Amino acid sequence: MTGSSTNAASRAEGRPKIVLGIESSCDETAVALVTTEREILAQRIASQEAEHAPYGGVVPEIAARAHAERLAPMIEDVMQDAGLTLENIDAIAATAGPGLIGGVMVGLVSGKALAMAADKPLLAINHLEGHALSPRLADAELGFPFLLLLVSGGHCQILSVEGVGEYRRMATTIDDALGEAFDKTAKILGLGYPGGPAVEKLAKEGDPKAVPLPRPLKGSKESHFSFAGLKSAVLRAAESGKHEAADIAASFQQAAVDCLIDRLEMALRDAGPLPALVVAGGVAANQTIRTALEALATKHGMRFVAPPLALCTDNAAMIAWAGCERLPLGQSDPLDFKARPRWPLDPEAETVRGAGVKA
Repeated sequence: MTGSSTNAASRAEGRPKIVLGIESSCDETAVALVTTEREILAQRIASQEAEHAPYGGVVPEIAARAHAERLAPMIEDVMQDAGLTLENIDAIAATAGPGLIGGVMVGLVSGKALAMAADKPLLAINHLEGHALSPRLADAELGFPFLLLLVSGGHCQILSVEGVGEYRRMATTIDDALGEAFDKTAKILGLGYPGGPAVEKLAKEGDPKAVPLPRPLKGSKESHFSFAGLKSAVLRAAESGKHEAADIAASFQQAAVDCLIDRLEMALRDAGPLPALVVAGGVAANQTIRTALEALATKHGMRFVAPPLALCTDNAAMIAWAGCERLPLGQSDPLDFKARPRWPLDPEAETVRGAGVKA
């Protein structure tokens, strides 16, 4: 969309609203412009893989510094890419949590400054809500309610998504998230960072039945996930010297899939009939997991919806879209909204044993 056509649209009655989104919750610095008609006008993402690779994981201080250095130029670049100025923007949406607090603060403060300078509404977005609503950016036919599997480096949850801001958590992890387990497996096997794609690639060369690994909580009446024991079993398998790395990767991935399907089967029994099974979050990019989820949805007569791969990992388009979802509802947030390292989508959900309380 050119600047002239956008300006003309701005003067027209009933034009689509345009939201500027900012994402900085972990190690991706991202900015995007999205309309309420699901058009991504421009977006940029700056990866920090090179900075964190030597450490085998994200270093919060390094991440926050990189966000601070890159964010302002990226906002300017995205505005130029779309041929827009702040005058054309209807609202500013910025991730306000959960995440690494230093990075979240960088993005949120930048969003507040833009909102104040341009006299635009501020939308403080829950990063998890960005993931939860991202499939609706790509699929206009996906309505509420739907069953969501949210899988990322920091979270593994099953939620009934009943509307914007209406989330009922049905399951969470009592220890580690699945994305964390993928990253740990990659580190054990010497595959580097980021771990998820590396494990998936190596798994294609291995036998998923070669290494006997546990399926924590599979068959349990407890609805939640657990992946700490699976990580430990991967470490023991690697240290034994009895197995090829590809077989360990394939067996780990299959164990993870089995756990997801088992827990989702329980959730489907408890939730009752829902029209769609949706997956979102960074781990949703895994094709083996997608295939298994699609088969599960078909079995239960549900649509299966997964966002494009570009919307699975952390990105600002999903944050802008969450703002687009909230803006027509008349929602906005005060400029003194505080960044939150923890921010559950369902604050009424009962506390679970273990580290799952962080979710």
